[in-house]
Amino acid sequence: MARGFRVSGSDICGSKSVNALHRAGAEITLQQGPKVVEDLRKNARLPPLVVISSAIKEDNPELAAIRAAGEMEVIHRSDLLAELLDGHPRSIAVAGAHGKTTTSTILSTILMDVGMDPTVVVGGMVPRFGSNGRHGCGDVVVVEVDESDGTLVKFRPRIGIITNLELDHTDHYTDISHLLDTMAEFGGNCQTLLTNGDCPLLSRHLPGTRQWSLDPTSSAHYRFSDIRCLGRSSGAVVHAGSERLGPVVLPLAGLHNLANLAAALAAALEMGIPFPALQKACEAIRAPGRRFEFHSVVDGRLLVDDYAHHPSEVAATLAMARLMVDDDESGLPVTPKRVVIAFQPHRHSRTKEFLQGFASSLAAADAVLLLPIYGAGEESIAGVNHVALARAIGNAGGTVHCFGSLENLAQELHSHTRPGDLVLAMGAGSINRLPGLVRSAIPIA
Repeated sequence: MARGFRVSGSDICGSKSVNALHRAGAEITLQQGPKVVEDLRKNARLPPLVVISSAIKEDNPELAAIRAAGEMEVIHRSDLLAELLDGHPRSIAVAGAHGKTTTSTILSTILMDVGMDPTVVVGGMVPRFGSNGRHGCGDVVVVEVDESDGTLVKFRPRIGIITNLELDHTDHYTDISHLLDTMAEFGGNCQTLLTNGDCPLLSRHLPGTRQWSLDPTSSAHYRFSDIRCLGRSSGAVVHAGSERLGPVVLPLAGLHNLANLAAALAAALEMGIPFPALQKACEAIRAPGRRFEFHSVVDGRLLVDDYAHHPSEVAATLAMARLMVDDDESGLPVTPKRVVIAFQPHRHSRTKEFLQGFASSLAAADAVLLLPIYGAGEESIAGVNHVALARAIGNAGGTVHCFGSLENLAQELHSHTRPGDLVLAMGAGSINRLPGLVRSAIPIA
């Protein structure tokens, strides 16, 4: 829209993003069917270009009507994103199993603050923009590229980043070799490929052009030393080759966020940005939406929303939360005493593949409040459900309580938590609604 295109679309429900697009001038309907297509054809001077994501299946009623009309070109979201990358001389694509959104957010924020005015397409809400994307007037574009459906092989960026590699999306990838082959094809399309030297799979199979590492003794070109992880921030000294560049402070907690910062700084340094400018820009970084996003305090319970939906992500987020327990300097309005995870498994295939991994990660919390699996359109799998996961968590030594619905969990939250609990609403489904559903159990005079 910022570039002068007329944009319309549909969704099955409203949201903050939908409302923001509508206010900005997009024509949006909250239905999908033949009538939407009729109105679209009637109001358009020329047949519009239709863009779909992998979530839109061929039996979608609106897509079926578009196909039947026969006059509109239909392309995948990745095709449009590839054109966006090709239209910018300095393009950066951020890929990997974990940390893509945060790395893209950090990099985008840095580039804004050093005056590059980038175009940005990210998978989460970037606080600096108040949106998951922006139109920039510079020649730089930063995009988060998703490996879930293999479409990232279409992209040919100037700089490619792979944050780490681990098997996921087993509905698409048959095994780790399949994933490695896809990522290697993506890496081969990048003029410069930056990878994580601390990731065994990448170091062994896909080292790229240059690597970064949180190990000061590593052979990686970009290294962090003197690492400090506190409840409200992280810090390190940055090295490039044999040169000590200097210290940086990141106002985000967690070792995994330092790894995300290392990836972003590696890309920025490859672009020739002076390190002192990067040091200053790091001060303004904030986490993207749904990445340990504090929501509210209800009767002494701290409600935090987080997108973690893979065992490694659960473990990293829990480790970050542990840094804040009994820490009066955590930056939270109440000092947490325990960590409770309200978890909604995402996809039957992922739950089946990583059942024991989820159990081990979740069992490390002080308590787990478990919801049924959010299928995301997948067919259920016999024997794979939240009761089976609860049993595995118990066998791993964890404390777990099962709930039949999100609303039921919200109503019963006070019975299974106590004041001082940091309650992490965690998962990729509808669990992000939990903080808004929790109401005070204390009578108000």
